[in-house]
Amino acid sequence: MEVSRILEEIDAQIAKLQQVRELLSGTAAKVHKGRGRPKGSKNAKTATKAAPRKRKISAEGRKRIAEAMKKRWAERRKQAAKTAAAAK
Repeated sequence: MEVSRILEEIDAQIAKLQQVRELLSGTAAKVHKGRGRPKGSKNAKTATKAAPRKRKISAEGRKRIAEAMKKRWAERRKQAAKTAAAAK
């Protein structure tokens, strides 16, 4: 290939890329760049709302959960012991 032919092809590619850039830059103003919510967003007021209150569990509820977990762990230990005895 001749050098002049290569330069012509490069110039043609540059022209195409410039056209694409012009097309994209027309819509680039509408596209948000950067992280987070854009300044002046309509959702800014709702985003600063207080977080919902956490639910509190009663002492009776905690005790019920603790007992259920202890029962579950005991069953798991029994199951592990059975599998260990069967493996021997």
